[in-house]
Amino acid sequence: MKCRANRGLIRATLIQALSFAGVAALTLNPILTPVRAADRQIAGEASAGKLNARFLALGVGKSIVIDLPRDVKDVLVADPKIANAVIRSAQRAYIIGAAVGQTNIIFFDASGQQISAYDIAVTRDLNGLRAALKQTLPGANIQVEGLGDGVMLTGSVSSPGEAQQAGDLATRLVGKAENIINSISVRGRDQVMLKVTVAEVQRDIVKQLGIDLTASMSYGTAVVNFTNANPFTAYGRPLVASNSLAGSFGGVNGVPAVTATLRAMESAGVVRTLAEPNLTAISGESATFISGGEFPVPAGYSCDPTTHVCTTQISFKKFGISLNFTPMVLNEGRISLRVMTEVSELSNDNSITLSQAVTNNTVNSLTVPSIKTRRADTTLEIPSGGSMAMAGLISDQTKQAINGLPGMSQIPVLGTLFRSRDYVNRNTELMILVTPYIVRAVAQKDLSRPDDGFAAASDPQADLLGNINRIYGAPGRVQPGRNYRGTYGFITD
Repeated sequence: MKCRANRGLIRATLIQALSFAGVAALTLNPILTPVRAADRQIAGEASAGKLNARFLALGVGKSIVIDLPRDVKDVLVADPKIANAVIRSAQRAYIIGAAVGQTNIIFFDASGQQISAYDIAVTRDLNGLRAALKQTLPGANIQVEGLGDGVMLTGSVSSPGEAQQAGDLATRLVGKAENIINSISVRGRDQVMLKVTVAEVQRDIVKQLGIDLTASMSYGTAVVNFTNANPFTAYGRPLVASNSLAGSFGGVNGVPAVTATLRAMESAGVVRTLAEPNLTAISGESATFISGGEFPVPAGYSCDPTTHVCTTQISFKKFGISLNFTPMVLNEGRISLRVMTEVSELSNDNSITLSQAVTNNTVNSLTVPSIKTRRADTTLEIPSGGSMAMAGLISDQTKQAINGLPGMSQIPVLGTLFRSRDYVNRNTELMILVTPYIVRAVAQKDLSRPDDGFAAASDPQADLLGNINRIYGAPGRVQPGRNYRGTYGFITD
C-alpha cells in the first residue's frame, strides 16, 4: 500500500514538471530563434515608418551623382516637377533639380526594400550671388542661403553701408526686394556727430512821412469842418510814427482855423541770428535736438451753461531751434545724411490783436504774435569733416504805401499836405551749413565744461569793483596751442 502511494506521487510530480517545460519552451522559442538582417530592417521600418532620409540641397538646373549600396529596382519621386532621378547603372543614380520647391526621392531593391531616401530642397542657384558679394565686399563675411523663392543673407560686415550694399546687390540679381531677408549684422557701428550752423543777418529800413490837416471854416451861419488823417499801412497794419510837429494858422478870436500836424520817422535796424546745434547719433539711427519754448495762443472759448461764465481755452505753440538727422556711414568715410533743421522765433510782424468785452464797459485785448520760421529738410552725402551749404537765402523786400485825399494828393508839391508815405525795405541773408564727423568716445578728463572754475564774486567785489564773477576757467590748466582767428572762448562780462 505504501509503495503504490509513492509511485502515484512520483507520477504526478513528473507530469507537472513536463507541463512546465512545455510552457517554457513555447515562451522562449521566439527569443531563441535567429533573426535575419532583412527581418531586422523590416521590423525597424515598421517601427520608424521609413529610413532616415538624408537632406540634399540643389540649385535649379543642377545635378548630383549618388552611389547606392545595392542594385536599384524601383525609384519613387514625390514631385517630378521639382526634382527627377535618372538611373544609369544598377547602383548609380543622378538627381536633377528642375524647379524651386521641396520633394523626396526613395530607392528600392528587387525585394521591395528601401535602399536609401533623400529629402530634396531645390533653390535658386546662388553661386553667382556668392561670387559677386565676395568680389564686391572682399572683407565681409556673408553667407547666402536659399529659402524657397527667397534668399537669406547672414554674417557680419564692418558698416551699415556694406550691409545695405549687399542687400541691394542681392535684390538686383534675384529681382524682387520682398524675397530678400537681410540678417547681416554690423561688427562695429560708427557714431556720427553733426554740427549745424544757421547764420542770418537781417536789415530793416523804415521811412514815414505824413501831414494831418484839421480846418474849421465859417461863413455866416454855415460852418465847415475839414479833417485829413492818413495812416501808414506798409506793414499791413497801422503803424503810427512817434515823432510829430504841429502848427496852426488863421482863425478868429484866437481860435485857429487850420491845424497841421507833421508826422515823420526814419528807422534802421539790423538783426543777427546764429544757432549752432550739435548732435551725435549711431549710424543708421535717428536723433532729435530741441531748444526753445512755447507761447500761449487762445484756442477758443468755453462757457458754463449754469453760471454763464466764459473762459478762454489756451494752447501752446513751440518755437526755438530743432535738429533731426539720420546718418548712415558709407564706405571710405563718406556719410549719407537725412537732415531737418528749423529755427523759429516770435515776431510782431503779422501779429493779431483780439478784443473781448467784459463787464463795466471795459474791453480786454490780447495780442498774439506770429512765428518767423526758417526750415530746411534734405538728404545729402558728405565726407567726415567736410562742410556743405545745406540751404541759402538772399531776400530783398521793398514795400511802399501812399495814402491821401483823392484828387488833392495828386497835386504836385502841394499834394504833400494831403497824403502820407510809408516806405519799408528789408534785406535778409540766410545760410545753413552742415558738418558731420565720425567720432569716438573719449575720457572724461579730456573734456571741458562751460562752468569749469567758475566762482561767483563776493559782495565787496561786486559792489566796489562791479565784478560778477571772481575767476573764470580752471586755474593751472595748460591749454594746447591752437591757431584761432577772431574772438573765441566762453562768454565773459
